[in-house]
Amino acid sequence: MNQRRDAILREMGLAPLWRLRAVRGAEEGVVAQAPLVPEQTPNSPGQQQDAQAPLAPGTTDAFVSPQHEPALRPVAQLTPASLLETATAAVRTSGDVAGLGWEALEARIHSCSACDLCKRRKRAVPGVGDRQADWLFVGEAPGAEEDERGEPFVGQAGRLLDNMLASIDLRRGQDVYIANAVKCRPPNNRTPESAELTACFPYLQRQIQMIRPRLIVALGRPAAQALLSQEVKIAAARGRLFDYSGIPIVVTYHPAYLLRNLQDKAKVWEDLCFARRTMARLKTDRPPE
Repeated sequence: MNQRRDAILREMGLAPLWRLRAVRGAEEGVVAQAPLVPEQTPNSPGQQQDAQAPLAPGTTDAFVSPQHEPALRPVAQLTPASLLETATAAVRTSGDVAGLGWEALEARIHSCSACDLCKRRKRAVPGVGDRQADWLFVGEAPGAEEDERGEPFVGQAGRLLDNMLASIDLRRGQDVYIANAVKCRPPNNRTPESAELTACFPYLQRQIQMIRPRLIVALGRPAAQALLSQEVKIAAARGRLFDYSGIPIVVTYHPAYLLRNLQDKAKVWEDLCFARRTMARLKTDRPPE
């Protein structure tokens, strides 16, 4: 981290919470070549929590990067074979949204009744940010505060996400779009079910088509599974590039998970560095439009 970023973080009142230990695989030159094996492990609870839920002792919603960036792991290009089948099923559930513009799409989301989540929601949460962004961050589903305000990531997890963005010189709404895989709050902020992810997928798919981001960052397991159409274990997916219709995907932990698992902030910093370097390469390699 350079001196300018140190000064910015100090002005924000953020103090270092951890230091990144050396990555064993990177030190030993280990290259992950094998594709992910579908996992049957149940979804981990607590990735979507109420905005007012108590934090683990000693936890804050600040995200402070270490003083030095880690070396990136080699990555493997993977494309999920069943993505088309999932997209087709989702279109049948939610109706054809392929030709909708932004206003019509958001109106469709607000009036959607494709799954039972519509029965309890206060407000659907389409997304927010730069509609021509290079960066697309995809979370899981709205929480209690998001359900009240109709905007993603506005609670404690949202403040942490903003600090995560700032740690790699990004800012909400400036070359960044933020959305969720599921647009309505699941009861008690439980993990979205597969049928709910399937019903909402056409909306996210259309958003991606219109934004045309250079890079997608999947925050949490359900977001990654919605985009990749396969079972995903975050620990196994980290440090690899996945592919969605030619757009690279980086997978990392959800900010709400970090609020209760402070020790994994170091892993997310590594993932953010990986994403930043991937974006730098994409901007260098991609010809001007």
